[in-house]
Formats: sequence, C-alpha cells, structure tokens
Amino acid sequence: MSLLTRILGGTSDRAQLQPLYGAVVAIGRDPAWYRDGQVPDTLNGRFDMIAAVLALVLLRLEREDAREVRTASALLTELFVDDMDGSLRQIGIGDLVVGKHMGRMMGALGGRLTAFRPAVAEPELMRAAVERNIFHEAAPSADAVGTVAERLLEFARGLRDTPVSALLAGEVPRA
Repeated sequence: MSLLTRILGGTSDRAQLQPLYGAVVAIGRDPAWYRDGQVPDTLNGRFDMIAAVLALVLLRLEREDAREVRTASALLTELFVDDMDGSLRQIGIGDLVVGKHMGRMMGALGGRLTAFRPAVAEPELMRAAVERNIFHEAAPSADAVGTVAERLLEFARGLRDTPVSALLAGEVPRA
C-alpha cells in the first residue's frame, strides 16, 4: 500500500486533500496578516497571502522523495486552481478572460516558490521576498515586512518539523 493511499484512506483523489487546502486558506485569511502585518485586506492581498502559505506547503512537500507526495503536491495545486477559477467567476470575470487571469495567478504562485525556496534555506532573504511578493515593493513599513517575513519563516519551520503524513491529513502548524 502506498504512502498516499495509507494517509488518504485508499484514494488519491484530490478531494482527500481538501482538509490541507482548507487549512492553507484559513491561514492565508488569518486577520493577523492584515492587522499586524499590514497586508492589504483586498482580493489581491488575500490572494498574495494564500499563495504565500501554499508556496511554503508545496516547498515542504517538495523535500519528500516519494512519488505519492509529488502526486499530492500536484493535486493540492489543482485545488488551488479550482478555487481561484471559482473565485474569479464569482466576482464576475467572464469566460473569455478567466484563462488569462489564471495564467497570471499560476505565474504568481511560481514566483513565490522561486522566491521562498532560497528564503527558507537562508532566512535573511525572506524580507526581500516578502516585499516583492506580498507588498510588491510598496510596503507600508519596514516593521510590516518584518512581521510578515518572521511569521512566514515560523510557519516554514513548523512545516519542516511536521511529518508528511500529518501534513497531508491537513494538520498544519500555526502560522
């Protein structure tokens, strides 16, 4: 029996990863990001935080060598795509431009993966990654950047110490 099958109860269906994706979204929507970290409480700001949290989870999964974990990572990304697609349609974005928006969103997720990968390994790089990927070079203050950067690093450390089986089951550390 594969690791993913054991963890997810006999199926690799992405719906089984919904608890993990739900936890990612809940962390990204935590009011402390917007209050203490001064992340803009807008659609774009919320997307930025959900994408940042998801990127850190995907980076954690990337450390595992098991094929099943790579599959889970792809399925988790599909849940993100479905969620973002649904959100765009819900706010009135038409079929003709949803694909264009989705392409930008996936590019943004990829950008966070690229920026956060070295920042997790070398924490002094996280402030610059947060400034570019959360605040887009227009941070309200150095303290806000520091707050968000430290909290993301704390989350990444918690992910590092979380067994993959617990993570795939939706058990994530506090951010």
